Amino acid sequence: MSLRPLHDRVIVKRIESETTTASGIVIPDNAAEKPDQGVVLAVGPGKKNDKGELSVLSVKVGDRVLFGKYSGQTVKVNGDELLVMKEDDLFAVVEK
Repeated sequence: MSLRPLHDRVIVKRIESETTTASGIVIPDNAAEKPDQGVVLAVGPGKKNDKGELSVLSVKVGDRVLFGKYSGQTVKVNGDELLVMKEDDLFAVVEK
């Protein structure tokens, strides 16, 4: 099964954070915070403005993005936990 987002929504897969600190302390899964970075897997066609023109999204597949810890709706697809969120929920694109 695959997902095709509608309108101005994007599908994001969280990037797992490190589970060991710099000093070597292992952080258990239940104490670790949710990662706030992810990779865009799919983007919708865009949203229509007041004039009926389609505004395309500014993110593209493969972009690494920042978002809020509680942003989006979690869905499971083929065993992977993905987030469906509006482009407005994204804070930034991480440039390399």
